[in-house]
Amino acid sequence: MTNVIERIQHFNQGRIPELLQLKYKNMQADPFAFFRGTCHLFYEDWPKESVLNTAPAVWVCGDLHLENFGSYKGDNRLVYFDINDFDEAVLAPCTWDLARLLTSILVGARSLNVNESEALCLCNCFLLKYTDALQQGQARTVERDTAIGMVKDLLASLKQRDRKKFLDNRTEENAGKRKLLIDRKRTLPVTKAERVKVTNLLEHWADQQPNPQFFKLLDVAHRIAGTGSLGVERYVILIEGKGSPNRNYLLDLKAEFASSLQPYLNLPQPHWSHQAQRVVAIQSRVQGTPPALLTALEFEGQTYALRELQPIQDRVNLKQWNGKLRRLEKVIETMAKLVAWGQLRSSGRQGSAIADELIDFASTTEWHQPLLDYAHAYSAQVEKDYTTFCAAFKN
Repeated sequence: MTNVIERIQHFNQGRIPELLQLKYKNMQADPFAFFRGTCHLFYEDWPKESVLNTAPAVWVCGDLHLENFGSYKGDNRLVYFDINDFDEAVLAPCTWDLARLLTSILVGARSLNVNESEALCLCNCFLLKYTDALQQGQARTVERDTAIGMVKDLLASLKQRDRKKFLDNRTEENAGKRKLLIDRKRTLPVTKAERVKVTNLLEHWADQQPNPQFFKLLDVAHRIAGTGSLGVERYVILIEGKGSPNRNYLLDLKAEFASSLQPYLNLPQPHWSHQAQRVVAIQSRVQGTPPALLTALEFEGQTYALRELQPIQDRVNLKQWNGKLRRLEKVIETMAKLVAWGQLRSSGRQGSAIADELIDFASTTEWHQPLLDYAHAYSAQVEKDYTTFCAAFKN
């Protein structure tokens, strides 16, 4: 079998070299960062023969882990907390998402200073709350008034954020005009050809919108964000919005490719016109209320997901649990409910199980232990692969 380093290099072929090196550097931080950056390894290693593959089919996130939940403003302008990454989303057994999330808890325990018994407690907490929410058969949402614990604190803090401060933090203003800051931490400069391409793409799409002037491009840069997708073509775009200088908007434009789960799927998938359509369609189904301006675009043979880059986008800083396990448990409970609610909300669509099947699945817990056993075993594999990766990177 090809070794783990060759597998990682093969998967990341064709990415922007400078950003790919940054990805590899970030993956050295700890086993959880490595886990975030190697979703493909998780599914390459997934057992073909397992009782976990017989679970009901749902629309999975595909890369479900502790840091792929966050706040956002929906297209109805209300603020939510939910799963926020759907690049890998497909139709798969519900247990695939659960196994990856549980593994992330066990792998992330070290960086959170959580001991093994506490991590196992959090895993059990997740499974029990997920099962209970699925049994209820009702899809709900997490908003300011319904959030608890650190999620509630996060959503309450967002009230203090405004567009001007957000723009000031990411742009510089001169004579009433803004341009993006190039700090090589969140942004890199684009070439002239890339600027022309993004301008043409945005103009082509804007011409079909009620107010094309809103989307007039003022500046564009490569966006540095995330771990797993670093190196993929991605831009931050400064647009006119509702007027310069303080009512400009920022957009996120990200190239979309086939899900890393695709080679390992046995379930028939819908025919998507392109990969960005897959991402946007599944995100809209699972979230119910998608982020503002979420759109799938196709231009010159490449597909992109476009969305607003918002001041209120953020995630819970789990390191602030301050040694009080109950604070972490409340966040895990919220995540468990969101996963269940998303599966219920998107049930019965193009091959996904209907709600009654999911409720029946949740009526028994016999699948809990196989999930926990697999997550525990695979977390040890992640630690081993991480050690191998760090040694190779030094060389």
